[in-house]
Amino acid sequence: MPRGTLYLLPTSLGGEPALSLPTLETARRLLYFVAENPKSARAFLKLVAHPARLQDVRIETLDEHTPRSKMTDLLKPLEDGTDCGLVSDAGCPAVADSGAPLVRAAHAAGVKVVPLVGPSAILLALMASGMNGQRFAFEGYVPVERAPRAKRLVELESLSEKHDVTQVFIEAPYRNVALLEAIVRTCRPDTLVCLATDLTLPEETICTQTVAEWRKARPAIDRRPTVFLMYREPLPKKAGS
Repeated sequence: MPRGTLYLLPTSLGGEPALSLPTLETARRLLYFVAENPKSARAFLKLVAHPARLQDVRIETLDEHTPRSKMTDLLKPLEDGTDCGLVSDAGCPAVADSGAPLVRAAHAAGVKVVPLVGPSAILLALMASGMNGQRFAFEGYVPVERAPRAKRLVELESLSEKHDVTQVFIEAPYRNVALLEAIVRTCRPDTLVCLATDLTLPEETICTQTVAEWRKARPAIDRRPTVFLMYREPLPKKAGS
């Protein structure tokens, strides 16, 4: 019996699903899903008008608490020929998300992995930031504690300038304000910072300004999904270097 395929299914970022037709068609035909949050997965299936009754769709959980030993169990239906959709709470699975171990296990087991087209908050923010899109690094979350967070922000600022790289990072929405305060308190006035908030939603806002300009006015980002981007122009090279 041929093995099933693991489809990496992007979901919406909160609004209508900005998905390609092949992605929608795949999502609608699958009856087995692995999801970071089954409740969010069921909401996604309703949003894409999945034709099956939700009680007839199998949804297994894969989150940050799932032990690596469970990957074999999650892949068992694929070994038996069933296709599976891996979905995140929002955006692309396995990117800033807990799905990567299943993808790695699928490769190790010889299961075909197929990524599908859909929204990525990280890439959408980078596209709209006006910062360097040729060299960028996604840094995930910065530390929560004040001193380690300030130290990390200074490191990212320095790396951006030294290597001409846009630094991209995120935070839990309820800590957005604290992170922005740390940025304007810690970073140099001429460092560029972009805040990309509620991407793809009607209330979407994207703005790139210097730290000095952000110090003058704070945007309303509390509890709103936001991608933070930081960039400094590289230091000019010395003659003869």
